[in-house]
Amino acid sequence: MGCFLPAADLTADSAGLIDQVRGYENVKCWAAGQQARLSVAFESRLRQEPTDRPPLAAEELCKDRGTNRDLGAAEQIALARGESPNRGHRLLGTSKALVTEMPHSLAALDTGQLNEERAMHVVKETACLTAEDRAAVDEELAADTGTFNGAGTRAVIAAVKAAAIRRDARSVAQRARHAASERRVSLRPAPDCMTYLTALLPVHEGVAVYTALTRNADTLHAAGDPRSRDQIKADTLVESTTGTPGGITGVELNLVMTDRTLLQGDTEPARIPGYGIIPGAWARELITQGQGQGQGEPGRVQPAARGSAEVDASGMKELKIWVRRLYTAPGTGDLVAMDSRRRLFPALLRRFIQVRDDTCRTPYCDAPIRHHDHIIPWHNDGPTTLTNGAGLCEACNHTKELPGWKVKPRPGPRHTIEITTPTGHTYQSTAPPLPGAGLTGSGMRETHHSKQPGPAAKKARPREVSRAEL
Repeated sequence: MGCFLPAADLTADSAGLIDQVRGYENVKCWAAGQQARLSVAFESRLRQEPTDRPPLAAEELCKDRGTNRDLGAAEQIALARGESPNRGHRLLGTSKALVTEMPHSLAALDTGQLNEERAMHVVKETACLTAEDRAAVDEELAADTGTFNGAGTRAVIAAVKAAAIRRDARSVAQRARHAASERRVSLRPAPDCMTYLTALLPVHEGVAVYTALTRNADTLHAAGDPRSRDQIKADTLVESTTGTPGGITGVELNLVMTDRTLLQGDTEPARIPGYGIIPGAWARELITQGQGQGQGEPGRVQPAARGSAEVDASGMKELKIWVRRLYTAPGTGDLVAMDSRRRLFPALLRRFIQVRDDTCRTPYCDAPIRHHDHIIPWHNDGPTTLTNGAGLCEACNHTKELPGWKVKPRPGPRHTIEITTPTGHTYQSTAPPLPGAGLTGSGMRETHHSKQPGPAAKKARPREVSRAEL
């Protein structure tokens, strides 16, 4: 579908340029409102189609209001919008709340007084309320009251939260108590071969941990430790969690690189699955350094080569880091693996799939791989091979088993699969380029989508499915 908006007028004066920026922002907000209505209509149409499934019991209908994981609607919307399945569920849940329960907030989105992200916060902060109370909060914060005029994201959240507490303080308090069950620790890549280690904790526990780290850093810094306070806090967190300086204790890394990078000093980058691309020079250091304590920061243990040992400053602990070097074929950059007649992928083949795919192979989904899936199902004579294997997150593997969804391998310079949704739209996913593939770019998965010719495939409402087999 083409875009019918006029092109930006770059010859306008300064005021005119800003007016256009504001105008396009209003269009983005209005488009988000239209997408919300379309998403709700699509999900509603799926529910109206005939199904062979028995009706859900009343208690099941009341569970997790706003979810639709049995329909596959959110996953199809996510693909169409170029988003992950997880965000697709959030977007659809937001759309349903705005369209069916919060007309004033939807109007604010239409007119640009709320953008899509802030509208999602409005819905999130009222999620614990009944439909009646949510509608009351929506009316109280209607755009014509001036609540959202000039309000940033934090101000919008604060206003909605205050209104929600006034309507039902008990439900908000129960939600806060329930939030403790969602405590977790996550890891995501950061620039320059670093990572963000994030902990979501109850407020008193988070404050206690940070206070203890700060107190220890202040004590060591006052005693003459040359590291900065932030460095001490980071080092203390690692050492207290792993029990070893530098946190290196029996770690095994899958380091994907070309022989040219290792032996000839080539600039082709390497990759650590689970983290991402790293410079070739840094990868060589990871393998070869560790011959003494004189390099690096004081008190920090340097990584050791495979099979070698490294001793901390006190000489008390022997630490090892094991590096498995995986090499890629010239030209294509594909890994070479073995075939298997077994139903389950053997350990070595699972490792190859994990390294090759890095994250879930569904387009736009960056979730960690949890299932090693047969693209052509094993019960349909799909072989247990690298070509017929794909790494998927648990949610995407279950979605793949819903009626109307089809997945098949496709020819390509690298491992490629084609996903067809129940509406007949197709999306291709190509494995991210590995070192030596001869391709430039960020390493993000390539995706292409199209609409198959002919009428859209009719989709029956899905049956209850069991856990997808590996």
